[in-house]
Amino acid sequence: MGRSGGRMDVRQVITDRIIAMLEQGGNVFRERWTRAASRGMPRNGRTGAPYHGANVLLLWDAAIEHGYASNVWLTYKQAEGLGAQVRKGERAVLCAHFERKVLKDERSHDATSHDDAGPARSDDGQARSSFLLCMPFWLFNVAQIDGLPGTVVDLCVDPPVAPNGPVEGAVRLLGGCNATIRYGFERAMYLPALDEIRLPWPRRFTSPEALCATALHEAVHWTGHGSRLNREFGRRFGDDAYAFEELVAELGSAFLMGHCGLISATVEGHAAYLDCWLKVLRGDRNAIFTAARHAGEAFEFILARSMPALEAGNDVAEQAK
Repeated sequence: MGRSGGRMDVRQVITDRIIAMLEQGGNVFRERWTRAASRGMPRNGRTGAPYHGANVLLLWDAAIEHGYASNVWLTYKQAEGLGAQVRKGERAVLCAHFERKVLKDERSHDATSHDDAGPARSDDGQARSSFLLCMPFWLFNVAQIDGLPGTVVDLCVDPPVAPNGPVEGAVRLLGGCNATIRYGFERAMYLPALDEIRLPWPRRFTSPEALCATALHEAVHWTGHGSRLNREFGRRFGDDAYAFEELVAELGSAFLMGHCGLISATVEGHAAYLDCWLKVLRGDRNAIFTAARHAGEAFEFILARSMPALEAGNDVAEQAK
């Protein structure tokens, strides 16, 4: 377990866990993530709020590892506050929470435990140095807890899916983006200079689900354009910047596929960047948090633009009358 000044190095511990997932190979971690995504995005059983960033990967992996049927989680104190009890011997999942702190004394800043220092404004308007403090917290799945009230149990249901299946859900996401998508190319790609997504002809894909999964992957790249989320990693990651952007797209498309229910679909026609991802993560304990944060922002950006589903019984013909 990583330690810094006698304390647990939360970022390093979590980075090591993600590295261990990736070292199992692309087919393994992708299959685990998509299976876990079928249970929906992890959320808190007390507040209903979803978890974000690298915590999603940690909770997804734990759900598959232990065979949990739902992605609803609570802290020990939350369970206790609900009159429930975590069973003796159950192990929690370590997650990370970030808080920005302002440095009162520059000499007190411990660079080994606090990263991302930068300017912040105090109440008097003066610039002050600040840092992101990474704090641990631990979660238990509802399957590890006895005596839960019905309000929490009601959250433990399968997430809603599009009325006509996952392909419809993916099409609504893609249609809402209103991105330029052109077909007839040798491989799938996003071209920032032209701001367009290029895909092979639909019949070249092994299934409609694979077409949708691949298009969603490219849509995550599309969100990084300067006119949208403006993602750039060149200065920080240098020669590995392109591979790092692919990691963002890998995670972002996993979030989107889980939301749609594209559980068995695969993103086709993409090169393997696994070795590059492992190299970056081994050299930078903050990298996975950066990638997961950007992937989450891309997921939210696309989700917010999703086309609404038609009401039951209202098809296009009826709406046209």
